[in-house]
Amino acid sequence: MSSNRDKLFDILYAKSFIYREDPPFTLVSGRQSFYYFDCKATTLDAEGVSLIGEVMFEAIEPFLVPLAIDGIGGLTLGADPISISTAIAAGKKGRRISPLIVRKEPKKHGTQKWIEGDAGRVRNVVVIDDVITTGGSTVTAIERLRESGLTVVKAAVIIDREEGGREGIEKTGVEVISLFKRSDFDARRLGK
Repeated sequence: MSSNRDKLFDILYAKSFIYREDPPFTLVSGRQSFYYFDCKATTLDAEGVSLIGEVMFEAIEPFLVPLAIDGIGGLTLGADPISISTAIAAGKKGRRISPLIVRKEPKKHGTQKWIEGDAGRVRNVVVIDDVITTGGSTVTAIERLRESGLTVVKAAVIIDREEGGREGIEKTGVEVISLFKRSDFDARRLGK
């Protein structure tokens, strides 16, 4: 039987990865690319999101104690199912990690806060994203979390497109962990 990581890769490859040269895809950044990763097709799949939680937890578990990680979250919408499923996976292993949602704009009423979740009990956060291209969404989440008084200790993503996003994020002083890279999908696509 294959590992959870292998099963997750199979689901991502089948549901979330498209390669097309003509015409190329236009990305959020405006760039053209032959690659398109629709991680929501996996994060909104029952088996996919469960595996994401387990594999993401395995990736950050070595840092829990040394970095006193007690929160996980990122910019809504892409990060939400990842954060929640990772918190659930942690709970099954007897660890408490609070999932957080970083709003794209502050709440318009009440406290007008940027961060949803138990942020008052959280100090050290892993920022989450599904795919990084330029890293802009992840950097925005890092800024919002820091503005809210939280310390971002790592960034973790499902897929690094290997187009400079990792470097952009790491300029903020936050190391990036990626479960997979674009080159992993190329290797499968090319039969390597």
